[in-house]
Amino acid sequence: MKYSLITSFLGQTKDRFHTYNTPKTLDEKFATVAGIPGYSGVEVIYPYEVGPAAGISVEELQKTLDKYGLGVSAINVNVKGEPEFVSGGITSPDKAVRGKAIQFIKEAKDFAAEIGVNRVTCCPLGDGFEFPFQTDYQRAWGYLEEAFGEGAAHRPEVILHIEYKAKETRRHCFLARAADTLVLINKIGVKNLGVTMDYGHSILADEHPAETLSVLHSSGYPYYIHINDNDKTWDWDFFTGSHTLLEYIEFIFYVRQFGYDDFMTSDTHPTRWDMQKMFGINARLTEKIIALLDRLGLDAIRDKLDNGDYPSTWQFIEEEVFGLK
Repeated sequence: MKYSLITSFLGQTKDRFHTYNTPKTLDEKFATVAGIPGYSGVEVIYPYEVGPAAGISVEELQKTLDKYGLGVSAINVNVKGEPEFVSGGITSPDKAVRGKAIQFIKEAKDFAAEIGVNRVTCCPLGDGFEFPFQTDYQRAWGYLEEAFGEGAAHRPEVILHIEYKAKETRRHCFLARAADTLVLINKIGVKNLGVTMDYGHSILADEHPAETLSVLHSSGYPYYIHINDNDKTWDWDFFTGSHTLLEYIEFIFYVRQFGYDDFMTSDTHPTRWDMQKMFGINARLTEKIIALLDRLGLDAIRDKLDNGDYPSTWQFIEEEVFGLK
């Protein structure tokens, strides 16, 4: 398995009340990644970490990647940070605002193609609503089709992955669940759109992550994975296994069963904790789970499914997974 992380978490971050850590240059962020065991990739943010507005060209990014022996797992295009995106970028009633969001997607795909990565991921968190009778849902859905359809058509060799989330910054995001996202992709009808499945977003949406991964795999569309954890009430971006360990083990079982060998990217917020230790947990724990599953054997675990006797399956989990003998 390959591990990367979203580098924006390595600099200064904020919540409603506090500021965490200190600002860092991209070079300093990459140096931090290089010091975390197991990590070989980075997901960088366009246009705020890389690109003309950030003052980091493709050549400069490649030079820094080479310096630390890192690859790019994805270019993350931010379509929520501009002031005019406050009430939505992709679904804004203002055509000029929608146009700017779409242009960001196209520019991010250009940047990705030039750096040699075939993935751009986009999480349209500003696109949603708060109240009944606030918005025309069909019109908003049409804007989503137009934006992601136009984005997919540009640089078609670069896959555009849509990251869904139930809420934040809107009370309800239009693309709240994996099913919503797959319906949109099916409606657009192209094969170079995919889904970014964030484990914590899946939990927050009241999905069961292993089941959702199975649906995505069966859909035939490309998918890309973010890892983290939360308590099912909010997207806390905790480290993996901290709140839903057994669900995460099951999720990794299906990751292995489906032969996923791409990047597992940490979307984890260190806040008060040592960031290298926090991100280190994600790779270390996942590798331990993989080793456990391989020791037990995927076939042996698969034999426990649909056997009509879940108590015996639970005993297997007690004894072989948790080691409680």
